[in-house]
Amino acid sequence: MLHGVRLGLGLIGIGKRWGHVAAEPPSELDALELLEFALGLGVRLFDTASSYGASEERLASFLKALNPSERRELTIATKFGEHWDADRQEPFVDHSYEALRRSLDRSVARLGEIDILQLHKTTPEVLRGEDLGRAWEYASSLGVRALGASVSDLESAELVLADPRYQLLQLPYNLLNPKFGGVIDRATERGLSVLVNRPFAMGAMLHSGEVPSHAQAFEYILQRPFNGAILTGTKSKTHLAQNWLAFEESLRSQSA
Repeated sequence: MLHGVRLGLGLIGIGKRWGHVAAEPPSELDALELLEFALGLGVRLFDTASSYGASEERLASFLKALNPSERRELTIATKFGEHWDADRQEPFVDHSYEALRRSLDRSVARLGEIDILQLHKTTPEVLRGEDLGRAWEYASSLGVRALGASVSDLESAELVLADPRYQLLQLPYNLLNPKFGGVIDRATERGLSVLVNRPFAMGAMLHSGEVPSHAQAFEYILQRPFNGAILTGTKSKTHLAQNWLAFEESLRSQSA
């Protein structure tokens, strides 16, 4: 589905507090400027979720300003299964069919076409459940192009790898958290795309100095060949530019 490895932008930080040093999300204007800046750099994959506060809505505003040819160049990924309580300003999990359907309807109303839909807060029990199967059928009926799951445990990852309905697997992988390395290898063998999240451990690796540079963090991930993207979750234009240059440097080092 995705060919080669690209740098994608994870959009949790433009919608709610997040990160090693959690801070308030940017204003809507600053969020839109970040998305425009990312597009200008060359970012073509944006990953959001219904539980990321205002993230989907802000991405939707950005997408509406694009012309059709610009939109066709992008890959838009979102998630369902974890939801956002606007009154409490906090997420909650509900994997029932009705909750998944309502969430997807809202995402489609906001974003229009969805290229990748992922199950959020995945568990083995949910992956085996009938409600999720019905939700995937509903998603396909709406024209969702690819189905995936964002996993944090090995058993869930193995279930996704064994299920032909899935085209994509999202997972955390970095120098401090290498446990999904074998999963990446098997996903690649089976033709699944991979989205690697938390390449800097939510920023902890850079704050602690355990990895001296962004490029070295990317190089560690790129040692494993796969098709997909590495997601940076920054909400700073300066940091995004640094990440883009470091990622390009890492790609050149891998091909040298």
